[in-house]
Amino acid sequence: MIPLIPQADLGAPEPQQLVADEAWRKSIPAQVFLNYFFAINYHIQESDDALGGLQHLPFFRNHAAELGDADVTALTKLLHTCWSTEYALRATAELGDDNFLRNALHWTFPQAYHAILSGLQAFLYTTGVRSNNNQLVRREVGRLVVKNAYPRPVSFYAAGAYGDFSIHRLPLAGYKAGLHIASQEIDAQAQIGQFLRTTRKMKAQWTRAQVQANPNTAIRSQKTGRPLDKWTSAHWQQITWRLGYTTIFDLLGRLRISQSSREIERYVEADIDFKLFHASLLNIVSYLNGIHETYVAKALGLERYRQLVAELPAHLQAGFVQERLRTRVEPVLAPTPPTAPAVAVEAPTYRMAA
Repeated sequence: MIPLIPQADLGAPEPQQLVADEAWRKSIPAQVFLNYFFAINYHIQESDDALGGLQHLPFFRNHAAELGDADVTALTKLLHTCWSTEYALRATAELGDDNFLRNALHWTFPQAYHAILSGLQAFLYTTGVRSNNNQLVRREVGRLVVKNAYPRPVSFYAAGAYGDFSIHRLPLAGYKAGLHIASQEIDAQAQIGQFLRTTRKMKAQWTRAQVQANPNTAIRSQKTGRPLDKWTSAHWQQITWRLGYTTIFDLLGRLRISQSSREIERYVEADIDFKLFHASLLNIVSYLNGIHETYVAKALGLERYRQLVAELPAHLQAGFVQERLRTRVEPVLAPTPPTAPAVAVEAPTYRMAA
């Protein structure tokens, strides 16, 4: 058969184009990961109100704790760990060099996770949960999300068995997620929904592997007595209780990637906007830490919390902790009287968080 168009006229890709196409292909996993965290940040800023929404939650209004001196010491230690880790994360982001930020992912991923984890543990401490066990912390915070302890922008979650997941409090999560940065709320919710589903799927598969590896818990064939290799939906249903709820904290848990992991290299070598990635992470960290700080301040009492902040180490003085106290904590716990002039709220911008 003779082609109607000579091969030379088909426009064979140039070597440079092939290289660019290959670079883009290799960058897709990192771009998707960036999309996810940008989408969370976008959703937070689009859905948040001026004061963070906590004051509207019955769970927050009813939050109280009896805390002695030893408890204050324990909370101070957790908060100092949280703030020092966030300080290091901010210091990296502020350097601003693209190549530096690219390689900094080796430590900024775990820093972002642990900054939030320490603040979360401080909050959980005031609820009576005083454990370093990751599974226990994950289960308890999942329950708190479902019980509406968190404001609307981060109250979403996934539930259900493998193959039958349901997404809650994200009404647009069923739309197909694209490969581009979210430019409207439907894009953000679609990408967060996909992130929840893939994360819950990974958790379900990991849980199945753990269950089947244990002779005491393995689901076995009724004919042979051996652990089953293939599962039906009924088998997946049997382990659903082990999954708990999949929340924003499970999504942030995806940041726990070791320095020796091959996966981290996919991100380091990718052609993505690393400044945007760091800015998105830092905004999420700041938002969640502000929520946990407000809960701790309510449990301690605002004056005692102010004293704790006033006695911070030198590297944390006159910085983001005091700024969040002024802009996030005090407006909720010591709101301006209704007679005061209203302050105009600017439209959301996607700059570095305070």
